[in-house]
Amino acid sequence: MGCLYIFLIVTLLSIGSVLSWREHRIRRSIDLSVTNPLDTKLPSDLVPTNYTLLLEVNAEDLSFHGNVNITMTCAKRTNQINLHAHHDLQVDEVNLEVFQHTQSGKSMPVKIRRIDRVPKKPLLVIYLQDDLSVGSLYEVRLLFKGEIWENTEGLFQGKYKQTSGDQLQDLSYFATYFRPNHARRVFPCFDEPAYKVPFKVTIIRPKQYHTLFNTELESTELYTNDKVADHFKITPPISTFTLGFVVSQLEELPVSGDNAPNQVPLRIWSRRDTQENLKDVRAKITLVMNHLTNFWNASYPLEKLDIIALPNFGSVKPADNWGLILFKENELQQGYYAITQELVYQWLGSWITPNWWSDAHVNKAIAGFLSASTAIELDGGVEFDGKWPMTILYSIYYEFSKRYPHSRITAMKQETTCSKTELVLRMLNFTLGEDTFRRGMQNMIKHREFKTFVTDDVWESLTKQSHLDNRLCESATINEVAESWIEKDRIPVVKVIRHYGKQTATVTQRVYLRERPHDVPEQDKMLWWIPLVVARQDKLDFSNTSATKWMKKVKEVTLENLPNANHFIIVNPEEIGPFPVNYDEHNWNLLADYLLTQDGRSKIPTYTRAKLLHDAWNLAYAGDLSFATAFNMTLFMQYERNHLVWNPVFTLIDHIGRHIDMSAAHKKFEIYVRTLLTPLYEELVQDQQEEGDNWKSNLRSLAKSFLCKAGYKPCIEEAQRVYKNWMESAEPDMGNPVANQYICPVFKWGTQEEWEFGLQRVVNFPEMRMKSERTYLLKTLAGCPIQASKINRLLNITLLENNGNFTDNDISLIFKMLSGGSNGYMALFKFLQQNWNAIKLRFKDQEGMWDNLVNSATGSFTTQEGYDMVSQLYVQRQGEFGTAEHIIEKSLKNIKEETKWSDENLPVIEKWLDRFLNQHKLGSEKFIG
Repeated sequence: MGCLYIFLIVTLLSIGSVLSWREHRIRRSIDLSVTNPLDTKLPSDLVPTNYTLLLEVNAEDLSFHGNVNITMTCAKRTNQINLHAHHDLQVDEVNLEVFQHTQSGKSMPVKIRRIDRVPKKPLLVIYLQDDLSVGSLYEVRLLFKGEIWENTEGLFQGKYKQTSGDQLQDLSYFATYFRPNHARRVFPCFDEPAYKVPFKVTIIRPKQYHTLFNTELESTELYTNDKVADHFKITPPISTFTLGFVVSQLEELPVSGDNAPNQVPLRIWSRRDTQENLKDVRAKITLVMNHLTNFWNASYPLEKLDIIALPNFGSVKPADNWGLILFKENELQQGYYAITQELVYQWLGSWITPNWWSDAHVNKAIAGFLSASTAIELDGGVEFDGKWPMTILYSIYYEFSKRYPHSRITAMKQETTCSKTELVLRMLNFTLGEDTFRRGMQNMIKHREFKTFVTDDVWESLTKQSHLDNRLCESATINEVAESWIEKDRIPVVKVIRHYGKQTATVTQRVYLRERPHDVPEQDKMLWWIPLVVARQDKLDFSNTSATKWMKKVKEVTLENLPNANHFIIVNPEEIGPFPVNYDEHNWNLLADYLLTQDGRSKIPTYTRAKLLHDAWNLAYAGDLSFATAFNMTLFMQYERNHLVWNPVFTLIDHIGRHIDMSAAHKKFEIYVRTLLTPLYEELVQDQQEEGDNWKSNLRSLAKSFLCKAGYKPCIEEAQRVYKNWMESAEPDMGNPVANQYICPVFKWGTQEEWEFGLQRVVNFPEMRMKSERTYLLKTLAGCPIQASKINRLLNITLLENNGNFTDNDISLIFKMLSGGSNGYMALFKFLQQNWNAIKLRFKDQEGMWDNLVNSATGSFTTQEGYDMVSQLYVQRQGEFGTAEHIIEKSLKNIKEETKWSDENLPVIEKWLDRFLNQHKLGSEKFIG
């Protein structure tokens, strides 16, 4: 009677989730192009309604076995049952049984024709003698067994040490990691997120261990002399990937005082030795839980929450099982972000679940946005140090402005799409208003308890709330807005041309392309919904983030009632939307002049100052803005001390420096860099403290590194003093006492003798030392020198003398490093030109190495001089390039394109630098070169 009662209750609980599942399976969702390509989707003819799972952990032989009974509803006429089952999972096909449950409560056996394991797919297919009846209940009963692995997929073992008196104990634990589709490694199942059904679970474990599961322990009984069976409360409807358990000897963190009334029981588990480090975690989690409860306007949806600091947990991400979250030990000791992200999933991810993996990425984006905003609110931004969202924003700008985003790497595409979705959510939070955004998200999860959602559900809820609050015109939908951003692997650039006499501006949008040539197919057809938030100098107010006007997938709109010609405007302040903005020259100059005043720098917020600088330089690099204007926008940096504004500067210096490396303007550019960075660096050194802010030490390190590259004399002298100690040591091959930051300056600006000493350390590198130290030395030996003599010496040894101390991997690394700067690739090109026959003979049986060499020697030139050199070699050696023929032809094509850039921009850059150098009296005694 008791079993039948449980069966009926479980079936009733499941009806809602089955209907929800069927409803959502036919609904359209924005295709994020990020579905799991390795997953095999099951047919929809059978829908699970509950599981009864028993699993026994065998600690001695690292195996498990058990049985699972799956009750299903027949939704479509079929004569087969398809289940996920991993290749490594052994299923007892002889004793497999299928039953039909009648309305009277009887169970009738169903005849099985055959059972197949599908090759190369994680599928178990049970073929039946007769068709199943639509609407009827069926149950499949399976026995299975498998091995426990050390890698964190499915059921795995972890090991750790713990002090016991004066002794160190060797202990183990057994835990599950089922996300995204690893439940099939442990038991046959419908391993898809949309199938949300209750589980009745029993875990059999060794007596000295205890078990933590998604739900509370209901009872424990003796199973054998040395094992017990833990029976757990039936779960609510859940997806297989949120199921989880841990069998361990970890200890619960002591609780000081009772839980507050109505508070969910919260337990924290760890090894005994780390409990002192985790004493603040409970308060932190409670604070986050309260914050999320208020955001969702919904209480935590389970009866308890167990948080485990898992020793030596090898997973990249925590295991966010519902009601049971597994963290690495150090993750719980950090800030709020990681904790918040996993707690968000307890509501959105477990309670309300994405229907399929394409929808899981919007789930991740919401979690990322909400976790960052929560962490910033709770600790005032200390954890992020102000870098969110700029870090992901700048990476998005660079990636989506390439000719070929992601380099066709699927995993990178998934991450960038998710990051862009997170930025779209941030944009909507600004433009719709926090209250509207929050109420829309609350409505999205309302009435979806234990059900699934698709991406469109998020946008529809935000649309309805926006219309109710009059934050969006009735004819517009958030679906349209979001889709315009998410469906494209691109972002727009907005150009604002002001008409000062009319006090209006023409605003246009197009694809943002940074790499040349700008030959992306169908770029003219790409349009976005873009919110135009405007800040104006005569009424500076950065708190109003409402859009003055939306560009509704149109190429052009007009902004009206703008200030007069004496006042600037800023479109998209604080990076509200993920897009750069260009202006007419006069507006840029107004901004540059304003930032040179102390009042201006104090009134324009940090993110906006960083944006203006970042946009100007990248637009100039892309060919959309004069470099004279971009350089003008950097002049205020001599007074700027905020690290967030400085962060993009170093990337920009590196990009432009590499591009003009071969030109006469490069030395002038280095003087400009030294002039810009020296006051900042010397001030940071003077203000240096033993326990200063992290951002100060990072900024000081970056400034020093770039100054050293640019020939800042005190830096070079300091590096040579430290390096000299190594040269004079009795056993220089036993260890490197020189910090990495000093090595490149010595190899670049130092003597041939100093460089030769480094070369000998690579040649004589002892086997017992870490290979990464040798790799770093080799990279700097090749990549740092500006003297051809050093590079030729390295190439002679590795290519002509065929020194046995250098492998093919070493030589490939040398080629790569030499291609990074004009001194390197120029020397490599001339070396190839002068030693053609010997090198061809050297690589006659190594086509890959030969191709690599030709690409590195010819592919990085950017000027007409470089084009002429490579073209001359191509003509001279016509027909001798072999497999590298197409490589040099591609190099010539690329150089031609880069030459256009150089012809257009180098004269402008050099003219600006000449004027800058004439206006500044520089202390040359501090510089080399």
